[in-house]
Amino acid sequence: MFARMTPYQLKPGARDAAIATMEEMKADILALPGVKRFINVLAEDGSGYVVSLVESREVSDANAERVRALWGRMGPHLAEMPVPGGGDVVANWTP
Repeated sequence: MFARMTPYQLKPGARDAAIATMEEMKADILALPGVKRFINVLAEDGSGYVVSLVESREVSDANAERVRALWGRMGPHLAEMPVPGGGDVVANWTP
């Protein structure tokens, strides 16, 4: 399994609109091939992280164009376009 981790920063005052846009995009995000889990963490200062667990790095890489388009839809709320990172999942524990 592969985790795509993307830090981002919202524009000041964009929190509510960004969350609403994300909710509108839910079906498109979850329809990405190989996505097992989508987590979006947002701090009070507008900084956040998106973590997507995906079947493999290859599947995640193949989704890159669609993911860029999704981030483009968030563009009006973002301070700048985020740069994704990622790595192999070495632990995925639940109690």
